[in-house]
Amino acid sequence: QVQLVESGGGLVQPGGSLRLSCAASGSSFGMYAVGWYRQAPGKQRELVARITFGGATSYADSVKGRFTISRDNAKNTVYLQMNSLKLEDTAVYYCNWALAWGQGTQVTVSS
Repeated sequence: QVQLVESGGGLVQPGGSLRLSCAASGSSFGMYAVGWYRQAPGKQRELVARITFGGATSYADSVKGRFTISRDNAKNTVYLQMNSLKLEDTAVYYCNWALAWGQGTQVTVSS
């Protein structure tokens, strides 16, 4: 059973930055790829970024060049550095790790 806790969300102005964290605990999560997803009101949940255990990354076109996903396997934590935030980045952000989901963290980009 894997437990995930996301943190780091908040309110930020357009052009600002936030760093999200996803901390894992439990068992059987070490070798999995991890994905950051987001869901805006009235929209489907979408994959934003993904990182394999070995560190290979991929991104949605909408965030390429602005977001960076990374992981610290020793700390069982995955990060999402979000720069140059836009209004349309507003959503609840979730991490997915070993088929488990966290509770989500709200990111609001507003002037």
